[in-house]
Formats: sequence, C-alpha cells, structure tokens
Amino acid sequence: MISSQRLKDVWKQGGATLNGWLSIPSHLSAEAVAVRGFDTVTVDMQHGMIGFESAVSMIGSVRLSNAVPIVRVPWSDLSSAMRVLDAGAGGVILPLVNTAADAAQFVAACRYPPAGIRSVGPTRARLHADDYIERANEDVLLFAQVETEEAARNIEEISTVPGLDGIYVGPADLNASLGGRPVLDSREPEFLRLLSRVSVACRSRDLVPGIHCETVDYGMEMVDIGYQMITVGSDVRMLSGGAIAIVRDFRQAVSEKASAGE
Repeated sequence: MISSQRLKDVWKQGGATLNGWLSIPSHLSAEAVAVRGFDTVTVDMQHGMIGFESAVSMIGSVRLSNAVPIVRVPWSDLSSAMRVLDAGAGGVILPLVNTAADAAQFVAACRYPPAGIRSVGPTRARLHADDYIERANEDVLLFAQVETEEAARNIEEISTVPGLDGIYVGPADLNASLGGRPVLDSREPEFLRLLSRVSVACRSRDLVPGIHCETVDYGMEMVDIGYQMITVGSDVRMLSGGAIAIVRDFRQAVSEKASAGE
C-alpha cells in the first residue's frame, strides 16, 4: 500500500495538501487526475455516479500515481467503508457525522482489533503489501465529515474520539443547515465562525481539518485559518470548465474573423 506517512509529515509540520475529487465512474479519468500531482484523490461514492465495482478500479488507477486514494462512502454506510478499505483505499471519508458516538462507530468499523472491530479480509489491499494488516491501523486515514450545524457545534466532542485522523467539512450542506444557500466558498459570518471553530478543535487534538472549495483563492483563505487538506473542484468541474473555455474561445475567434471580413 502507498503509505500515508508523507502526508502526515506535511500536516505535522503545519503544511497543506491538495485533494482531487472524482465523481465520474471511470478508471481512465481517475488516472488522468491522479497523475497530475495531487497528494490525495477522493473517489466519491456518495454524490458521484460511482458504484463499488467502479470504485475498485478507480482505486487501482489512483495507486498508479503517488497520490493516496480516499473514498467517500455513502451516508453512514460502514459496510462500504470496510469494503473499500479491503479493496485498497488508503482512507475513508464518512458523511454526516453529527456526534462523537457517530465518529466512534466509524473508527471502530475501520480499525483492526484492539483499536476497533474491522473484520480481517483485505483481499486486494494486501496484494502489494504483505504486512498490510500490521500497518493498516497506522496508515489508513479516517475523516469524519462535518456538514450540519449540529455537527459543527459538537466538534469539540467529535474531535476527542481516538482513531480519527481528521475532520472534513462539507460546506454546501453546512450552509444549508444554517438556513443559507448550499454553496461553496461562502463568506457568511456564522458559517466562517463555525469553520474557525472546527479548525481550532482540530488543532487542539492534532487532527487534520479539510474542506471542499470552489477556487484556489478561497482554498488559500482556508489554509490561513488552519485547514490542511484542501479540495478544489472535481473531475466534472474540470471537464465542464475546459469544455466551456474551448467553446468560448472558438466562438470568439470565429466572430473576430467574421468582423475582420476574412
């Protein structure tokens, strides 16, 4: 398995890492993103169009790079968390963790005894690592996703759960739970206050705070308040944005050519 130690070293020194995001069920698009230099790449089984079989092949494609493959599993689906780890995922994001009890169940499902109750059977995970079982509890990254007002206000308790590596903020849902628009890169005062609260709680417990952003500029604002795993965009946004730019540039060139009478 690709060790997460390099990432942990960066985070321990106060640095930030860049996380790619995959919603398209394609091993080719997964590879195309992963080889471009992302530190981690997340396969989104919650809101992406990705089933388990596709996720397995995408994990393998990400592992062709130096990035650590992470999977966001469907809501509260601990059985999927265990399956993607057995398939070789280097980490898991669990959505809608609202309480310390939710976080504790998550950790237990993903750590081998005595740290948890994960069943032993890493069918694919140990194909390239004979010592997988001995290293898994240390190497596998576990992020509890905070995306509701309840979760943000419980963050001090959630952050005390042993075995967590970080907290990942879902900003659109957090904004919605506060009565705002479900958008990324929000600057609503109460939203920003809760983001700071999450960051402070993480730093006090040596956890890594992560967040999904729309732009690099906003991501750097998050780095300034302590966030260390930054996601910018997704494969769908990259593909759509590239298509928009090509069409725009072509239409503009055609229009300019026509205006010049050529």
